[in-house]
Amino acid sequence: MKYTPRRLKRNVNISPTSPLKELVVLVGGLLVIGIGVYVLLGFAVDMIVPRISNRLEEKLAAPFVRTFESTPETGKEQPYVQSLVDDLQTRCAHLPYTFKVHIIDSDKVNAAAFPGGHILVFNGLLKQVSSENELAFILGHELGHYAHRDHLRGLGRGLVLLTMSAVILGSDSSVGELLSKSLNLTEMGFSRKQESQADTFGLETLQCAYGHIGGATDFFVKMSKSENPSGWGHYFASHPENQQRIAHIKKLAEDRGYPEKPLTPLP
Repeated sequence: MKYTPRRLKRNVNISPTSPLKELVVLVGGLLVIGIGVYVLLGFAVDMIVPRISNRLEEKLAAPFVRTFESTPETGKEQPYVQSLVDDLQTRCAHLPYTFKVHIIDSDKVNAAAFPGGHILVFNGLLKQVSSENELAFILGHELGHYAHRDHLRGLGRGLVLLTMSAVILGSDSSVGELLSKSLNLTEMGFSRKQESQADTFGLETLQCAYGHIGGATDFFVKMSKSENPSGWGHYFASHPENQQRIAHIKKLAEDRGYPEKPLTPLP
Protein backbone atom coordinates (compact mmCIF):
# COMPACT_ATOMS: atom_id res chain seq x y z
CA MET A 1 0.00 0.00 0.00
CA LYS A 2 1.43 3.28 -1.12
CA TYR A 3 1.50 6.14 1.42
CA THR A 4 0.52 9.57 0.09
CA PRO A 5 1.26 12.47 2.49
CA ARG A 6 -1.47 15.07 2.78
CA ARG A 7 -0.97 18.79 3.34
CA LEU A 8 -2.07 19.88 6.82
CA LYS A 9 -5.13 22.11 6.74
CA ARG A 10 -4.14 23.76 10.00
CA ASN A 11 -0.83 24.24 11.78
CA VAL A 12 -1.14 25.35 15.39
CA ASN A 13 2.46 26.56 15.31
CA ILE A 14 1.76 29.14 12.61
CA SER A 15 -0.68 32.00 13.24
CA PRO A 16 -3.20 32.53 10.41
CA THR A 17 -3.13 36.28 11.18
CA SER A 18 -0.48 38.61 9.83
CA PRO A 19 2.12 39.60 12.49
CA LEU A 20 1.77 43.23 11.40
CA LYS A 21 -1.97 43.09 11.97
CA GLU A 22 -1.44 41.58 15.42
CA LEU A 23 1.02 44.38 16.26
CA VAL A 24 -1.46 47.05 15.16
CA VAL A 25 -4.24 45.46 17.22
CA LEU A 26 -1.96 45.16 20.27
CA VAL A 27 -0.72 48.74 20.08
CA GLY A 28 -4.23 50.06 19.37
CA GLY A 29 -5.61 48.13 22.33
CA LEU A 30 -2.91 49.52 24.62
CA LEU A 31 -3.67 53.05 23.45
CA VAL A 32 -7.40 52.66 24.04
CA ILE A 33 -6.87 51.13 27.49
CA GLY A 34 -4.27 53.76 28.39
CA ILE A 35 -6.44 56.69 27.33
CA GLY A 36 -9.45 55.20 29.11
CA VAL A 37 -7.53 54.75 32.38
CA TYR A 38 -6.06 58.24 32.02
CA VAL A 39 -9.48 59.84 31.54
CA LEU A 40 -10.90 57.99 34.55
CA LEU A 41 -7.95 59.04 36.70
CA GLY A 42 -8.45 62.58 35.37
CA PHE A 43 -12.00 62.53 36.71
CA ALA A 44 -10.61 61.34 40.03
CA VAL A 45 -8.16 64.26 40.02
CA ASP A 46 -11.05 66.68 39.35
CA MET A 47 -12.89 65.27 42.38
CA ILE A 48 -9.85 65.47 44.66
CA VAL A 49 -8.62 68.95 43.66
CA PRO A 50 -11.45 70.96 45.33
CA ARG A 51 -10.67 69.17 48.61
CA ILE A 52 -6.95 70.05 48.65
CA SER A 53 -6.23 72.62 51.35
CA ASN A 54 -3.98 75.63 50.77
CA ARG A 55 -1.49 74.23 53.28
CA LEU A 56 -1.21 70.96 51.34
CA GLU A 57 -0.98 72.89 48.08
CA GLU A 58 2.00 74.84 49.41
CA LYS A 59 3.74 71.57 50.26
CA LEU A 60 3.04 70.22 46.77
CA ALA A 61 4.41 73.42 45.27
CA ALA A 62 7.66 73.44 47.28
CA PRO A 63 9.80 71.35 44.83
CA PHE A 64 8.72 73.53 41.88
CA VAL A 65 9.07 76.84 43.69
CA ARG A 66 12.70 76.21 44.69
CA THR A 67 13.77 76.25 41.04
CA PHE A 68 12.82 79.91 40.51
CA GLU A 69 12.86 81.27 44.07
CA SER A 70 16.64 80.76 44.25
CA THR A 71 17.11 83.45 41.58
CA PRO A 72 17.02 86.96 43.07
CA GLU A 73 14.54 89.43 41.58
CA THR A 74 16.17 92.13 39.49
CA GLY A 75 14.84 95.36 37.96
CA LYS A 76 11.85 97.47 38.84
CA GLU A 77 9.21 95.28 37.23
CA GLN A 78 8.57 92.93 40.14
CA PRO A 79 7.27 95.51 42.69
CA TYR A 80 4.97 97.05 40.06
CA VAL A 81 3.55 93.74 38.80
CA GLN A 82 3.20 92.51 42.40
CA SER A 83 1.25 95.63 43.38
CA LEU A 84 -1.02 95.17 40.35
CA VAL A 85 -1.76 91.57 41.30
CA ASP A 86 -2.40 92.58 44.92
CA ASP A 87 -4.81 95.30 43.78
CA LEU A 88 -6.74 92.94 41.51
CA GLN A 89 -6.90 90.36 44.30
CA THR A 90 -8.05 92.82 46.98
CA ARG A 91 -10.66 94.67 44.95
CA CYS A 92 -11.97 92.06 42.54
CA ALA A 93 -10.73 88.46 42.66
CA HIS A 94 -11.03 87.73 46.42
CA LEU A 95 -9.26 84.36 46.15
CA PRO A 96 -7.95 82.41 49.18
CA TYR A 97 -4.30 82.93 48.25
CA THR A 98 -1.40 85.20 49.10
CA PHE A 99 0.08 85.70 45.66
CA LYS A 100 3.79 86.04 44.94
CA VAL A 101 4.95 87.33 41.54
CA HIS A 102 8.24 86.05 40.09
CA ILE A 103 9.75 87.87 37.12
CA ILE A 104 11.65 85.35 34.99
CA ASP A 105 14.54 86.68 32.93
CA SER A 106 13.60 85.10 29.63
CA ASP A 107 12.42 86.25 26.21
CA LYS A 108 9.56 83.79 26.43
CA VAL A 109 6.21 85.56 25.94
CA ASN A 110 4.18 83.87 28.64
CA ALA A 111 2.89 83.86 32.21
CA ALA A 112 2.04 80.86 34.35
CA ALA A 113 0.11 79.97 37.51
CA PHE A 114 1.99 77.62 39.87
CA PRO A 115 0.58 75.91 42.98
CA GLY A 116 0.75 77.89 46.20
CA GLY A 117 -0.08 81.26 44.64
CA HIS A 118 3.19 81.68 42.71
CA ILE A 119 2.70 83.60 39.44
CA LEU A 120 5.50 83.50 36.89
CA VAL A 121 5.76 86.44 34.47
CA PHE A 122 8.43 86.30 31.77
CA ASN A 123 10.31 89.41 30.67
CA GLY A 124 9.40 88.64 27.07
CA LEU A 125 5.76 89.21 27.93
CA LEU A 126 6.44 92.47 29.77
CA LYS A 127 8.22 93.78 26.66
CA GLN A 128 5.11 93.06 24.59
CA VAL A 129 2.43 94.78 26.68
CA SER A 130 1.71 98.44 25.99
CA SER A 131 -0.83 99.39 28.68
CA GLU A 132 -1.65 98.58 32.28
CA ASN A 133 -5.06 97.32 31.17
CA GLU A 134 -3.48 94.77 28.85
CA LEU A 135 -1.21 93.52 31.61
CA ALA A 136 -4.08 93.49 34.11
CA PHE A 137 -6.12 91.25 31.80
CA ILE A 138 -3.22 88.80 31.50
CA LEU A 139 -2.78 88.72 35.28
CA GLY A 140 -6.55 88.39 35.73
CA HIS A 141 -6.41 85.42 33.36
CA GLU A 142 -3.80 83.76 35.60
CA LEU A 143 -5.97 84.50 38.65
CA GLY A 144 -8.76 82.72 36.81
CA HIS A 145 -6.68 79.54 36.78
CA TYR A 146 -6.48 79.77 40.58
CA ALA A 147 -10.23 80.41 40.84
CA HIS A 148 -10.89 77.17 38.94
CA ARG A 149 -7.83 75.43 40.46
CA ASP A 150 -6.60 74.56 36.99
CA HIS A 151 -2.99 74.66 38.16
CA LEU A 152 -3.65 71.71 40.48
CA ARG A 153 -5.60 69.82 37.84
CA GLY A 154 -2.70 70.19 35.43
CA LEU A 155 -0.25 69.03 38.08
CA GLY A 156 -2.42 66.04 38.98
CA ARG A 157 -2.88 64.91 35.39
CA GLY A 158 0.83 65.36 34.77
CA LEU A 159 1.64 63.06 37.67
CA VAL A 160 -0.88 60.51 36.41
CA LEU A 161 0.70 60.62 32.96
CA LEU A 162 4.23 60.19 34.27
CA THR A 163 3.18 57.32 36.54
CA MET A 164 1.40 55.44 33.76
CA SER A 165 4.28 55.89 31.32
CA ALA A 166 7.12 55.05 33.74
CA VAL A 167 5.60 52.37 35.97
CA ILE A 168 3.41 50.44 33.55
CA LEU A 169 5.38 50.69 30.32
CA GLY A 170 8.83 51.85 31.43
CA SER A 171 10.47 55.19 30.84
CA ASP A 172 12.38 53.98 27.75
CA SER A 173 9.49 52.15 26.12
CA SER A 174 8.68 53.21 22.54
CA VAL A 175 5.08 52.13 23.16
CA GLY A 176 5.10 54.31 26.28
CA GLU A 177 6.29 57.27 24.22
CA LEU A 178 3.45 56.73 21.74
CA LEU A 179 0.97 56.44 24.60
CA SER A 180 2.34 59.63 26.14
CA LYS A 181 1.83 61.56 22.91
CA SER A 182 -1.72 60.25 22.54
CA LEU A 183 -2.57 61.18 26.12
CA ASN A 184 -1.06 64.63 25.59
CA LEU A 185 -3.58 65.23 22.81
CA THR A 186 -6.37 64.24 25.20
CA GLU A 187 -5.02 66.68 27.79
CA MET A 188 -4.93 69.51 25.23
CA GLY A 189 -8.73 69.43 25.14
CA PHE A 190 -8.89 70.13 28.85
CA SER A 191 -6.37 72.95 28.50
CA ARG A 192 -8.27 74.81 25.79
CA LYS A 193 -11.45 74.76 27.86
CA GLN A 194 -9.59 75.95 30.96
CA GLU A 195 -7.94 78.77 29.00
CA SER A 196 -11.35 80.00 27.79
CA GLN A 197 -12.72 79.96 31.35
CA ALA A 198 -9.66 81.88 32.56
CA ASP A 199 -10.21 84.46 29.79
CA THR A 200 -13.74 84.99 31.10
CA PHE A 201 -12.45 85.48 34.65
CA GLY A 202 -9.79 87.89 33.37
CA LEU A 203 -12.42 89.94 31.54
CA GLU A 204 -14.63 90.14 34.63
CA THR A 205 -11.63 91.17 36.75
CA LEU A 206 -10.63 93.86 34.24
CA GLN A 207 -14.16 95.28 34.20
CA CYS A 208 -14.25 95.29 38.00
CA ALA A 209 -10.88 97.03 38.38
CA TYR A 210 -11.17 99.72 35.68
CA GLY A 211 -14.88 100.01 34.94
CA HIS A 212 -14.30 98.96 31.31
CA ILE A 213 -12.56 96.21 29.34
CA GLY A 214 -10.27 98.22 27.10
CA GLY A 215 -7.04 96.35 26.35
CA ALA A 216 -8.51 92.89 26.91
CA THR A 217 -7.74 91.63 23.40
CA ASP A 218 -4.58 93.68 22.70
CA PHE A 219 -2.17 90.90 23.62
CA PHE A 220 -3.78 88.36 21.29
CA VAL A 221 -3.92 90.85 18.41
CA LYS A 222 -0.19 91.50 18.69
CA MET A 223 0.91 87.86 18.85
CA SER A 224 2.71 86.73 15.72
CA LYS A 225 1.36 84.06 13.43
CA SER A 226 4.13 81.71 14.52
CA GLU A 227 2.70 81.76 18.04
CA ASN A 228 -0.88 81.42 16.84
CA PRO A 229 -2.05 77.87 15.99
CA SER A 230 -4.36 77.66 13.02
CA GLY A 231 -5.87 74.97 10.83
CA TRP A 232 -5.03 71.48 12.06
CA GLY A 233 -2.45 72.99 14.45
CA HIS A 234 -5.34 74.14 16.63
CA TYR A 235 -5.93 70.55 17.76
CA PHE A 236 -2.31 70.17 18.91
CA ALA A 237 -2.22 73.40 20.98
CA SER A 238 -2.91 73.88 24.68
CA HIS A 239 -4.28 77.40 24.10
CA PRO A 240 -7.26 78.24 21.87
CA GLU A 241 -6.57 79.90 18.56
CA ASN A 242 -6.10 83.66 19.01
CA GLN A 243 -8.96 84.67 16.72
CA GLN A 244 -11.29 82.37 18.64
CA ARG A 245 -10.18 83.91 21.94
CA ILE A 246 -10.68 87.44 20.61
CA ALA A 247 -14.16 86.57 19.32
CA HIS A 248 -15.05 84.92 22.64
CA ILE A 249 -13.93 87.97 24.65
CA LYS A 250 -15.71 90.46 22.39
CA LYS A 251 -18.95 88.44 22.38
CA LEU A 252 -18.86 88.12 26.17
CA ALA A 253 -18.25 91.86 26.59
CA GLU A 254 -21.11 92.67 24.20
CA ASP A 255 -23.53 90.32 25.95
CA ARG A 256 -22.70 91.79 29.37
CA GLY A 257 -22.59 95.39 28.25
CA TYR A 258 -18.95 95.95 29.20
CA PRO A 259 -17.74 99.24 27.65
CA GLU A 260 -14.30 100.18 26.28
CA LYS A 261 -12.63 103.40 27.47
CA PRO A 262 -9.17 105.01 27.22
CA LEU A 263 -6.33 102.83 28.48
CA THR A 264 -4.13 103.41 31.54
CA PRO A 265 -0.47 103.80 30.46
CA LEU A 266 2.31 101.77 32.01
CA PRO A 267 4.48 103.61 34.55
